[in-house]
Amino acid sequence: MAQINREIFRVFGYFLGFLLLIQIGHAFEFKVGGPTASWKVPSDDSNAASFYNQWAQKNRFQIGDTLLFVYNADVDSVLHVSKYDYESCNTESPAVEKFTGGNTVFKFNQSGPHYFISGVADHCRKNEKLVVVVLADRTGKHGSSAAPPASPPPSPENVPVPPPSPAPSGESPPSDGAEENPTSAPSEEDSPPKNGASSSIVGVAGFLGSVAALVLAI
Repeated sequence: MAQINREIFRVFGYFLGFLLLIQIGHAFEFKVGGPTASWKVPSDDSNAASFYNQWAQKNRFQIGDTLLFVYNADVDSVLHVSKYDYESCNTESPAVEKFTGGNTVFKFNQSGPHYFISGVADHCRKNEKLVVVVLADRTGKHGSSAAPPASPPPSPENVPVPPPSPAPSGESPPSDGAEENPTSAPSEEDSPPKNGASSSIVGVAGFLGSVAALVLAI
């Protein structure tokens, strides 16, 4: 018994370790600009105007992932702003999130675009700014859309009634009081068997009798 318990705990431990690895594997940390880059004004070259956004477009960001901003806290900072503040390099908006630690980790908690600029307006105007688009949840629970409801069937009043077909030549049309399509009476073969209910009753009685006999035998 002790050997069995040890095996159970060992398997359970492996299972917990596997779940932990899956959880770790679902979230990633991205260093802004690349492994050797830092958060600063891009150098003067042909890619300076879109340096950070080109880096972002090469990666796929999901809910739960994080951005790592590494910068000199004495001369720079990071602001998480709206689209308007991003485009206008507005560093004075009261709604911004401001980070000044020099080693900022920002976690994505929702999908959609996220806008970041330098806390120094002049740096922002020199393209120290970033847009990251976070994709929907990996499980797809937030990305699926429900199918539109089916249209209700038309009411009987709105269903168009086709005009009656003209009577063949040589035959007179039916009178107003006669049925156009009289339904024939069901034949004897079409009617349900008359002893159906009796058979059901006999079957139930037989089953109860068998159960009673079994109880008495016990």
